[in-house]
Amino acid sequence: MSVTIQALSFDAKNPAGLARFWAGLLDREVGADGTSVLPDNELGFVLRFLPTELDKERPNQTHFDLPSQTLEAQQAMVDRALELGGRHIDIGQLPEEEHVVLADPEGNEFCVIEPGNNFLAGTGVIGALSSDGTQAVGYFWSKALEWPLVWDQDEETAIQSPQGGPKISWGGPPVNPKAPKNRLHLDLVASGDAEAEVERLITLGATRHDSGQAHADGADGIELADPDGNEFCILTGTREPA
Repeated sequence: MSVTIQALSFDAKNPAGLARFWAGLLDREVGADGTSVLPDNELGFVLRFLPTELDKERPNQTHFDLPSQTLEAQQAMVDRALELGGRHIDIGQLPEEEHVVLADPEGNEFCVIEPGNNFLAGTGVIGALSSDGTQAVGYFWSKALEWPLVWDQDEETAIQSPQGGPKISWGGPPVNPKAPKNRLHLDLVASGDAEAEVERLITLGATRHDSGQAHADGADGIELADPDGNEFCILTGTREPA
C-alpha cells in the first residue's frame, strides 16, 4: 500500500487568475478546466486552485522556494513574477539575505532563491515546498509517501521522492500557531483500497478531519490531518485534468 501526490491545492478567491499566474511563472500549461497547472517531468503533480470566499489572513504554512542558476536568472524570475501580478513583501528577511521574497496576486508567499544553494541543486523549477512544522511531521510524511529523508538535523527535516523533483522541508521549532484551515493542502491518491490506506496513515499519526473542503472536478475525498494538524485528502473517483 502507498499513496502518491496527485495535486497541491490552493484555496483561491480567483482560481482561474491564480492558475494563469503560476502557469506563466513556471512556464507550464493551464489545464482544460482553467483552474489547474499541469505537471511535467520536473513537477510530478498538478497545482489546483479551488474556490473560497475566505480572505487570506496570515502567512501560509507552506511556500515555494524557486531556485536560480545565475543572478540573471534570479532577476528574470522576479521580473516575470512582478509582470504577472506578483509583488515584493516583507516577512522579516534580513538585508544581507540574497533570496527575494514575493507574493502571488492573492498574497501566497514564495521565494526566488539565489544561485549556489546546494540544498536545492538539481530539483527543477520548484526547488522545495518549504513548510512550517515539527520534526515529527517530517518523519510522518517520509513514511506516508515512502520518500527518504534527505535532511534531518537540529529538528529540521526534508524529504524527496526517489525519482527527484521538489523537496518538502519542515523548519522545526518554533512552529507558528496553525490557521483554522490551511490555504494549501496535499491531495493524495492510494495505490489500492483507499480506506485501508487511511488506516495505515492513522497508525502513522494521522487523524480523521472534516473542514468541509471542496475537491476539484467534483471528486470525493477522505480528509485527514497530519500530526501537526495540517489538512490533506485521499481522493477517490478523481479525474485527471485534460
